[in-house]
Amino acid sequence: QVQLVESGGGLVQAGGSLRLSCTASGRTFSNDAMGWFRQAPGKEREFVMVSRWSGGITYYADSLKGRFTTSRDNAKNTVYLQMNSLKPEDTAVYYCAAGGTSSGSNYYPTYWGQGTQVTVSS
Repeated sequence: QVQLVESGGGLVQAGGSLRLSCTASGRTFSNDAMGWFRQAPGKEREFVMVSRWSGGITYYADSLKGRFTTSRDNAKNTVYLQMNSLKPEDTAVYYCAAGGTSSGSNYYPTYWGQGTQVTVSS
């Protein structure tokens, strides 16, 4: 059974940083897509980023480029999302995603984590 477990969310002031982690169990995703989505209160879930490690190709939502970056530790089956210069509008539940299909920034995951809350205060 595949599980994705996120951690690292919390409360941060505007301008601050947070690093989210997502650890997969049940299988490895070293040659598959992994990414992040987020859902703010009252809004639809939106794409944050997706990465295909085998090709080293990563796509980010245009509005987040330059502030959010991703990295991975294959030995730990873990992907990270580094979020800098956070804004109140970044407040959302952040979901890790893995597997599935992707074409550019169009990502349709197979597996989802339970989400971790990120709150940015002004």
